[in-house]
Amino acid sequence: MRIASTKFQNGESIPQKYTCDGMNISPPIIFSDIPMNAQSFALIMDDPDAPSGTFTHWLVWNIPSNVKELKENEQNYIQGRNDAGKIGYTGPCPPSRIHRYFFKLYALNGELTLPKGSTKSQLLKAMEYHTVAKTELIGRYGRG
Repeated sequence: MRIASTKFQNGESIPQKYTCDGMNISPPIIFSDIPMNAQSFALIMDDPDAPSGTFTHWLVWNIPSNVKELKENEQNYIQGRNDAGKIGYTGPCPPSRIHRYFFKLYALNGELTLPKGSTKSQLLKAMEYHTVAKTELIGRYGRG
């Protein structure tokens, strides 16, 4: 299974448009080489370089397995509460130096019965015995 973006390559800079210094909207994300037993996807975007520990920027789940792309500023699937306290996407906004942002895609063997606004820990617990594949895309962003 693979994950990519049409706006940045793995390990490269996330364009400003998708950060707090731009429009603060989610970038387009593309999925490929999907496992045959995948029934849905979940996506977690987080920053392990945040000063207070890993900061969750975006949680999305119950993306149907026939969907091969999350469009720019995607709003069509169930989203969780990020560490900024908001439901949906919060873009990179590091206080200093370049941070890494991990877009982790999980292929699941079913849909999750998890309500909108759930947290990362709730999502991880719900996925615990349902993950059939995982892949990730890393973007970078720095300010000042």
